[in-house]
This record gives sequence, C-alpha cells and structure tokens, in this order.
Amino acid sequence: MSSISSTAARFVPGTCPPCYVFATTNDLAREVARQVAELIRERNASGQPAVLGLPTGSTPVGVYRELVRLHQEEGLSFERVITFNLDEYLGLDPAQTQSYHHWMDSHFFRHVNIPAAQIHIPDGTLPPEAIEEHCRWFEQRIQEVGGIDLMLLGIGTNGHIGFNEPFSIRHSRTRLCTLDPVTRRAAASDFFGEENVPTQAITMGLGTILEARRILLMAMGEHKAAVIRETVLGPITDRVPASYLQDHADTTVLLDPAAAQHLPAYATPWMVGNLEWTDTLIKQAVLWLCEQAGKALLKLGDDDFRNHNLHQLLRHHGPAPQLAHRVFRWMNDTICYHPAGKEPQRVLCFSPHPDDDVISMGGTLIRLVEDGHEVHVAYMTSGNIAVFDHDARRVADLVTEYNRLFGIDQQRSQEVEAEVVQQLTSKLPGQQDGDKVLKIKGLIRWSEAKAAAIEVGCREEHLHFLDLPFYRTGTVTKRPIGPDDVDQVCQLIERIQPDQVYLAGDLADPHGTHRVCAEAILRALGQVRQATGRQPQVLLYRGAWQEYDLHEIDLAVPLSPSDLIRKRKAIFMHESQKDEALFPGSDPREFWQRAEDRNRGTADKYNRIGLPEFLAMEAFVVWHGQAL
Repeated sequence: MSSISSTAARFVPGTCPPCYVFATTNDLAREVARQVAELIRERNASGQPAVLGLPTGSTPVGVYRELVRLHQEEGLSFERVITFNLDEYLGLDPAQTQSYHHWMDSHFFRHVNIPAAQIHIPDGTLPPEAIEEHCRWFEQRIQEVGGIDLMLLGIGTNGHIGFNEPFSIRHSRTRLCTLDPVTRRAAASDFFGEENVPTQAITMGLGTILEARRILLMAMGEHKAAVIRETVLGPITDRVPASYLQDHADTTVLLDPAAAQHLPAYATPWMVGNLEWTDTLIKQAVLWLCEQAGKALLKLGDDDFRNHNLHQLLRHHGPAPQLAHRVFRWMNDTICYHPAGKEPQRVLCFSPHPDDDVISMGGTLIRLVEDGHEVHVAYMTSGNIAVFDHDARRVADLVTEYNRLFGIDQQRSQEVEAEVVQQLTSKLPGQQDGDKVLKIKGLIRWSEAKAAAIEVGCREEHLHFLDLPFYRTGTVTKRPIGPDDVDQVCQLIERIQPDQVYLAGDLADPHGTHRVCAEAILRALGQVRQATGRQPQVLLYRGAWQEYDLHEIDLAVPLSPSDLIRKRKAIFMHESQKDEALFPGSDPREFWQRAEDRNRGTADKYNRIGLPEFLAMEAFVVWHGQAL
C-alpha cells in the first residue's frame, strides 16, 4: 500500500479505496508528486525504468508543476521514466491547443528530460482502419516495458476514468470510444463551445488501468463530491466505472475538502467515533442536528442529541438548552447590517472575472456604499475569452458606424472592422481568437463591468482594471501566477491602503481563475504586511459556483427586496453573459438566478434554525491566514 506522509492529510475511515483529505490542493499535488518522485529515485538507483500512467486536465496540473520544480531545482532525473497517457481525442492534430499531446508537452514534457521515444500518447490522427492496430500496439508496448508501476487518475462527474464512460466493460483494453454528453459538456470551455468538442476518443481501457501496480485517484472541487461518494461507498457498478477501483489491491484516493464533503466520516465525524469537541465542531454538529431533527435551535432537546448519535457531545457540553443557546448566539452574531462598520473605511473588492463582484456580493456593495465607505473594485482579468463571436462582430460594426457619424478616422476604423471580421470568419471551430478580437471582447467586458459597478453605487474613478498577465493566453488554460501578477496586486493595495478586502473564496470555479486570483491576492497581502506591518481585514465571498455551509459563515449581510432587485439589475448589465454564457459550467441556471437562489437559500437556512427571517443574505468567511 502507498503511504501518505503529508501532515496536511486527514484519513477518512470506512471507505474503499482508502481516502485522504488534504487541507489545500497544493498540499495534495505535492503529496502525489512526492510519491512519483520517490518511485523515480528508487528506480534510478537500481538502473530500472519507472513506468507512469498519466492523465490530463485541471486536476493534475499542480502535480506536473511540482514535478517540474523537483527536476529544475532538486535535480530529479526523468531519463529512465516511461510514460503512457490515458487518452486522446480523435481527429485533433497534436499541435492543436486542445489536443492532449499539446497539453502534456506544454505542462510537463518540454520542461523535463524524458526522452521522446519513452513518451506514449494515443494517436488521434489515424484513419479509422488503422486505429484498432494502433490500440493493440499501445497495449503491447505497455507489456513490453513490464506494465505500469504508478497510474495517476482524475475522475469525471459521471464516474469516468480515462475516457471509460459509464457502462464501459470491466476488462476493456485500449480502444476507440464515444464520449458521453456529460464529458463533452465538461470539455466545452476548452473548445469554445460544446458543438466543437470531438465525439470520439482513444482511451486506455479499464482492464489496462486496473493492471497498474499502484493507482492514485485525485479529485478536487464541490462538483466531484457526489461521484466520489459513489466511487468509494457505493456498489461496484459499470454505471460508475471508477467504482471498479474498489477491487484494486493498491489504490489511494486523494481529495480536497470540497470533493470530500459528501463522505459521512468526513462531513459528520461524530458518527464514526469519539472526538475532541472544538467550538467549530460543536457548531457544525448542532446545526447538522437541526437539519436532521427538522427543528430550530432553541427547540432541540436532549433526546434529539441521543437519537442522532451525539451522546458524547451532550455528555461533555450539554445539556441540550445550553448547547442550543450557545450555537444560537454564535449564529446570531454573524448577522451584520454594516459589514465594514459605521465609521468611514476604504474597502477593496477583488473580482476575478468582470462580473464576480456583483454576482457574489452585489448587495453588500450596495450596503457598503450606502454606509458611506470608499468602495473600490479591482477586476483582475479581462474575461475576454467568455464573449461570443457575434457580440464582438456587432461591437466592431458599431464602432465603425459611430466613427462614420462623427467623422472620426473612418478609414482606419473600417480597416480594423475588416480585420476583425476576417479573423472571426476564418477561425476554425475551437480555435483561439486573434489579438484584435480579444481586445474588442475585453472592451465589451470592461464596459459591462463599469455599468454594473455604477448600478450598485460605486464611483467610476474607484474601478481598477488590472488585466493580470497570467490570464492573457487567449484560452481557458492559464499560466501559473508569476511575480508580475503579484506585483500589480501589491501596487494597488499599497496605493489604496484598504481597511477591508474582499476576495473570491469560490474555489469550485471549474476554470480555476478564482483559485489563481486568490493565490495572487494572498501573496500580495503577505508582501504588503511584511513591508508595512499592516494587514486589512480580509473576507472571502462565494456565489457564482457554490455557497458556504451554514457552520462556515462568519458574516451574513441581510438584503432587502430593493437590494435584491438592484443587484439583479447590476448583473443584467453583463449583457454578454445574459441568457446564455459561453462558459456556464454544469449549472444550467443563469448567473443572476444562481445568485438569487443562493442568497434566498442562505436566508432560509437562518430562518429554519430559529433566527430572524430575511428575504436574502450574502455570506462571508473571515480569513485568518488559513490555507485556501
């Protein structure tokens, strides 16, 4: 069995395969990279190759970055490593941005010293008559090198591993497969639309994967929580291909807290044994009890605790009225009508995309402005890849007509419009935009962000458009945060000197931008604190992709009916994201609907535990230096 050495990992009892939850995704990535590096060093020392099975996608990115660092900074040699990638889309040229050949080369292979002859990725460019023979060769090659020593896996929300979709055969081998609609929707953002995603791929089979001597399955994010529960607690079934890992002799599942949240032993640890009852756990358990018993806090009795396996809590911290009043006071204290106080403060809200500010905390921005605070909003990225081509074409035409009406450099305007139209009409499906198109799309998002911020009361001179370098790739895949990104954020913080900072803690964002932006902000705040000794209060918000659980909330800002209407109007200012967004994620609702439903849902949860009834509430968590 593989051993987990990280102190940041928490073992979750009662699952098969065994599961470990890591405090942060960086901790998880470092642990996986450590295990890979340990295998490589062992094999290097004995003059033997290390054979790896490798995945692509957002899940393993951190692992590859850490392995590259180990190679470049600590001399880890990959000369004897042999790799087999799990899959490749059918019909994509290896140089195409969305191909897994290109992905692996840009994220890993070009940065380490694996000889090209030792890299194996299925060939998606072959004609139909050659695919079966290629798959047999791929299998034969795995056998020739002695089989796969360590297989790294991600998991799809439908339970696929590789491209072994639901109802794949347990003993299947490398083959051509048809992609499930769920898989194609998940990949839509990479191809700038679901219609551009290939319908077929070549994948390593389930039988091939399960023959690996050791397997590490990684999952991150709230959207993976349900399928992880099915994988490690449900029956073994072809409906969830990953559930076959229960039969493997040496598989370990590595999760972040969001992906683990549906595992009972993690979400409700009091159900599996004795605990050291901290205030945090007491609050979580008592609020959970309210939900299970269908009662408000002050209606809970001793029998409710006993009937739901909370004898220990009752015995050491009871009786029930005492526990209930304690949690009632804690939750009541989170309700806050004036989130920055009543004395004038400088407030800085960081918005990863141009609409995250009003979607996630538009009502709170209204309250902050009404309370007389100096409210700044920093838009960290242009958001230009999330604009439809027809919107860019319309704006290019509008600018040309505007210039014609007012006699402003009409010839040059027409030339630019012609270039934009040419770029858009010649663009292949899934191809990234040219520079001029990206600028126009960025301009659209800029104008919408400004209009939305003004709608909630912010002043135009307090809006800051950073356009951080990490985002400027023209594709969904972004660069890692670099010194230039952090420096820009530092300079803004030093210039504004905010008393209170808001940033997105919505780390379930499937495109990763929220996570990257949070990293840049927290690094910048650390540098500012080190240089000046000054630390503003930092609050984390969610809203576009998920909401905080009740026990996690430190601050809840009530919204009136007029606040909610005004917030909705502000979100509507983002017309390019209205009705149909280019990258909506797996949630079919529009962003304004998601936001309202979550705000109303939070208020309803407060009401159900016996606290004052509000129409809607926006929730925040105070950052105390904890890892994200």
